[in-house]
Amino acid sequence: MDLNCETTGVLLMTYGSPESLEDFEAYFTDIRGGRKPPPELVEEIKDRYRLIGGKSPLLQITQDQARALQERLNAREAGNKEQAIGHREKAPDSDADHGHFRVYIGMRHWHPYIKETFKKIRDEGVKRLVALALAPQYSRQSVGAYIQKVKEAEAELDGHIRISYVESWHTHPLFLEAIARHVKKALDRFPSAVRDQVRIIFTAHSLPERILAENDPYPHQLQQTVSGVVKLLGLVHWRFAYQSQGRTSEKWLGPRVEEVLEELSAKGHREVLLAPVGFVSDHVEILYDIDILFKNLAASKGIHLERMESLNTDPLFIEALASVVRERMKDEG
Repeated sequence: MDLNCETTGVLLMTYGSPESLEDFEAYFTDIRGGRKPPPELVEEIKDRYRLIGGKSPLLQITQDQARALQERLNAREAGNKEQAIGHREKAPDSDADHGHFRVYIGMRHWHPYIKETFKKIRDEGVKRLVALALAPQYSRQSVGAYIQKVKEAEAELDGHIRISYVESWHTHPLFLEAIARHVKKALDRFPSAVRDQVRIIFTAHSLPERILAENDPYPHQLQQTVSGVVKLLGLVHWRFAYQSQGRTSEKWLGPRVEEVLEELSAKGHREVLLAPVGFVSDHVEILYDIDILFKNLAASKGIHLERMESLNTDPLFIEALASVVRERMKDEG
């Protein structure tokens, strides 16, 4: 493909979050497939959002990630062009904001919905698109659902767009390095005298246990992510646990973070670091589930708990996303 002839779109996809407490019932109804949630559950979840400032920062962070990724992709393209023509200085027409890559965002359960964004992509004349979910590990229930939303939009809107799907990027070297750096930075917050005693709990969002019978790759890919990070970290004490289980009667993947904290407490461990490797942005599962719920639980058991900072717009993470996009384009030809 000649990037001088057409714009390449990148669609960053994530779960979505309401912009205000007033939007929450409609948002939760969307998650439940059109079924209204019980009023008491709405109020309970609203309280969580109130405790983190009244709304999730997910939309703003995703917009910032998209902006940074677009700049990174176009800066690399401009650099390649300059190298090819022998220029040592930036070419006048190689502004990173006006290159051949255009990055969009689409949400699964809130505005801008994936369908809304796909229409914009089509209307702006994009003919090639890389669809990338901001979830490193693949599950049919998560990344698979994002891909299905894009396919539904494509079928309905008939965009005649060549689409490449990134199913997972859970072992990309730059992603693993970004996680490892954030873990090391978080470990530095512990007093040096106890740093070698810290127990790291790597976490990810739980899913219904029935995915195991379906041979869903999610648990295995999480293991691969953790193994890659641990290899970079060297000698550390670590465990893995699932968090943020859903409110359904079926069994969800475990062990739960709560169970692991109980076990560590019973064994006399008092220094714990949570490292969410299944999330790349701050949102309610980070800011409430970890920073409030788990920290309070840990404190009640005499545990000093810290959390690794989310990747958000970390430059190395943005470069990882850029690399994932470029590699997918190369594979597609």
